Amino acid sequence: MIVTNTETVAGYEIVELKGMVQGNTVRAKHAGRDIAASLKNLVGGELKGYTELLTESRREAMQRMLAQAQQLGANAVVNVRFTTSAVTSGAAELYAYGTAVIVRPVQ
Repeated sequence: MIVTNTETVAGYEIVELKGMVQGNTVRAKHAGRDIAASLKNLVGGELKGYTELLTESRREAMQRMLAQAQQLGANAVVNVRFTTSAVTSGAAELYAYGTAVIVRPVQ
């Protein structure tokens, strides 16, 4: 599956549009991560617990989006975007979306 954040794929032409696909996940903060983040705020630096949480969330949302594209028979997803939103205090949604297409190499 080809995945890109551009509207086209270099060396390929879009021959069929399958439609919009999306995947999301909602994650809550972990008390242990919050304590570590609070301490890190005092001295500065990367909040590795939150970095890991966001990385896991992006991976899960992307996998769900690609599964939907495969169900539609697509072999690529173009114009992929990510967005986040607060669902409730301490929980956020990560949403991935794009356009499922069928591409073929340019002759």
